[in-house]
Amino acid sequence: MRIGLCGTGGFAREVASLAVAQAGAGEVCHLVLEPGEDAVNGLPVVLQHDASPGTGISITIADAGQRRRIDAEMTAAGRTFVSIVAPTCVFRGPSRIGEGAILCDHVVITANVVIGRHFQANLFSYVAHDCVVGDFVTLAPRVCVNGNTVIEDDVYVGTGAVLKQGTPERPLRIGRGAVIGMGAVVTKDVPAGAVVVGNPARVMDR
Repeated sequence: MRIGLCGTGGFAREVASLAVAQAGAGEVCHLVLEPGEDAVNGLPVVLQHDASPGTGISITIADAGQRRRIDAEMTAAGRTFVSIVAPTCVFRGPSRIGEGAILCDHVVITANVVIGRHFQANLFSYVAHDCVVGDFVTLAPRVCVNGNTVIEDDVYVGTGAVLKQGTPERPLRIGRGAVIGMGAVVTKDVPAGAVVVGNPARVMDR
């Protein structure tokens, strides 16, 4: 299947080589809304509405709000979504991952994990056993999501953050739209929409 990468930013350019490895040379393009460059790093740039029929869409943008908007537009246009999975990813048990995921190099997903749509896991991140992850969640590089954690929709977890393991009776819960700062060590539940930083992580005053 031909793959169209929505965006030409840093993450899109990083993911491009994974898409080429998955789809084959000549089968990957970048999709944009406005005319501009003809190519990025050797891959053609195409207007979204000109993408050929049957092109699988990958939303290579970190911002959850933008991903939601593009998802709605593409769904309304009858487009299908494709997941991009690096060959170095490791799966250690039965898990379920929704459409449109991007799993970068050396990502590990262990056992009995449930992940929603348009999930992004960057380099060397892992999600351990019995976690539940919502839609449009982003893990930056080297994020550690330990077992029995619930991450609700639209959460962003910064580089090197560590989420403490919960229990089956009381999983650690990260509320919808929360932002976990770079290097944070999360030992307690995070409210929806909160920004937490530090070790141990605390809600940042706005």
